[in-house]
Amino acid sequence: MPTFNSEEVARLAALARIDLTPDELTQFAGELEVIAHAVEKVSELATADVPATSHPIPLTNVYREDVVSDVVDRDAVLAAAPASQDGKFLVPQILGEEA
Repeated sequence: MPTFNSEEVARLAALARIDLTPDELTQFAGELEVIAHAVEKVSELATADVPATSHPIPLTNVYREDVVSDVVDRDAVLAAAPASQDGKFLVPQILGEEA
């Protein structure tokens, strides 16, 4: 059974670089104790015969038919672009790498 005291909370707060008052240390020690007991209770209930779940409601993927349709002409799209080169969009260089 886990128990948290003010010294342990102070150590964790120091690791996280959080300044806590003595009242806050006492308060958080109590709150961590409640959380630890809740986790312990769930651990008792989660047995091997209970399947693991990622979502309480079963989910299924809905796929649409992959239908071939008319595509936009690449030359028409590139003609509407601000700049193009060699059949591709031309965009400003942003990483300072050699072109």
